[in-house]
Amino acid sequence: MTPRAIIIRWALLVAALVSSHAGARADFVETIAGAQPKIVKLMGAGGFRGLEPYQSGMLISADGKILTAWSYVLDTDLVQATLADGRRFSAKLLGADAQREVAVLQIEAEDLPYFDLAQSRGAELGERVLALSNVFGVAAGDEAASVQHGIIAAKTQFAARRGVFEMPYRGPVYVLDAMTNNPGAAGGALIAADGSLLGILGKEVRSAATGAWLNYAVPIEEIVGEIDKLASGQYISAPRAEAEKPAQAWSLERLGLDTVPNVVERTPPFVDRVALDSVARRGGLRADDLIVSVNDRLVQSIQALQIELELIDRADPVRLGVMRDNQLIEIRLEALQSP
Repeated sequence: MTPRAIIIRWALLVAALVSSHAGARADFVETIAGAQPKIVKLMGAGGFRGLEPYQSGMLISADGKILTAWSYVLDTDLVQATLADGRRFSAKLLGADAQREVAVLQIEAEDLPYFDLAQSRGAELGERVLALSNVFGVAAGDEAASVQHGIIAAKTQFAARRGVFEMPYRGPVYVLDAMTNNPGAAGGALIAADGSLLGILGKEVRSAATGAWLNYAVPIEEIVGEIDKLASGQYISAPRAEAEKPAQAWSLERLGLDTVPNVVERTPPFVDRVALDSVARRGGLRADDLIVSVNDRLVQSIQALQIELELIDRADPVRLGVMRDNQLIEIRLEALQSP
């Protein structure tokens, strides 16, 4: 092949690639314009130690059902949902799946644009995708959701941790080649070039094997079968690996606190009384506090609180996430030192 022929072939190849890329960009412009109105900005609990009080969600029905990430942001009665046109609504939590870490909310609205779950599909390795979210909480009103472009780098089994705690989800995830999993992005949408919903963006986590930050999305096919259950008010607990209980574990009594009467299966763990000169009193716990997490694990009932405490040795501190006056605070409890 002559040098002239080689040059001509390279020129034709470059022209084809440029044309293909331009066409792809044009397709993405239309896709983005159609998808951004379906993204919801959520504001709720948080605001201490880097736990931002915002995340993302997506509309999945015309009557205001929202799919989002199950997180501390939802641990308040005052979750605010802001639509793409700037309208604000109070969002009600319908149900949550603690294993897959997703939740469904409801706002009182009609005729909304939404992702049709019946049209969702799986993604292919190497497929070009778009991630839409309110990353870093930059949009507060009618500003459009942020958009990031990337590809599906891998599909693998999830094994990650947040801090020192392993994440409960162990199913497949899409690993992305874009920096998608930043503050505020959790609950955002991963879509294809044609606008099909592929997955939901995950939280900020590290690989349990390497410690590297992961950019991932949970495939929508792993979630879609649970949506109706969550929308009907069902809660799905995360399975916990078998753990040996320490000989000297914490308990409500040893912390020095009483909760409200445990009258139903999901009685919230409100603090009723804190004993004088107790671990709980010295740590700053008060009556009427609502305990929402123990060592970064969400607890939604008195029973769940008791189970978590029974797995913590009394020699170790207990970190409680507590709702007080609609503010999420952290309280650290440690054993009293002997004189």
